[in-house]
Amino acid sequence: MGKKEDDSFSDKHNMRWVIVITIWTFIMAIIFNIITESLVQNLDIFLAFIILIIIILIGIFFDIIGIAVTTAEEKPFHAMAANKVEEAKYAIKLVRNAGQVSNFCNDVIGDISGIISGAVGTTVIYKLISIYDIKNGSVLSIIITSLIASFTVGGKAFGKSVAILYSEKIIFQTAKLLNFIGKKFGLDILPDKKKKNNKNNNDDKINI
Repeated sequence: MGKKEDDSFSDKHNMRWVIVITIWTFIMAIIFNIITESLVQNLDIFLAFIILIIIILIGIFFDIIGIAVTTAEEKPFHAMAANKVEEAKYAIKLVRNAGQVSNFCNDVIGDISGIISGAVGTTVIYKLISIYDIKNGSVLSIIITSLIASFTVGGKAFGKSVAILYSEKIIFQTAKLLNFIGKKFGLDILPDKKKKNNKNNNDDKINI
């Protein structure tokens, strides 16, 4: 009885996913921080700004996907799947795994982008202070960090409306990309939730 309750709690709260994504976020944050920091330090100020903008745009892009997947419904993709549209099956998997997909896109990538953009912004500030021999860098620091925050928040606000209006198109295009990666490299990024649920139901019937 206790074992069954433990399994039920683990399934309900998806503890395996929580543990895995926590560890992966830690590893990814370290790797991306090291790469961007070392890259920005060796570039001129213009290219450093370009990298900073790209990092902010990546965060906004993934935020759009994360919101779209929680907004979209399965029904239109079932119609596509019935018409033998290959990518529709992956789109259905995205919607069925909306919790995990949105967690990865909004929280993992979004938070990492925020952390890295802040770190890159700090590097840019130090570069500007060094290049132009600025005596008091506090005003510059406030301006740049405020610009990073405003562009990030403003971009995500715009992205949310786009994600809600065009959720099906965004999910379908994402499914096309993931389906291509799956076929090219043999990677099944998302589990088939329906099959998993059917297996669990069969196991319950056997236990009964």
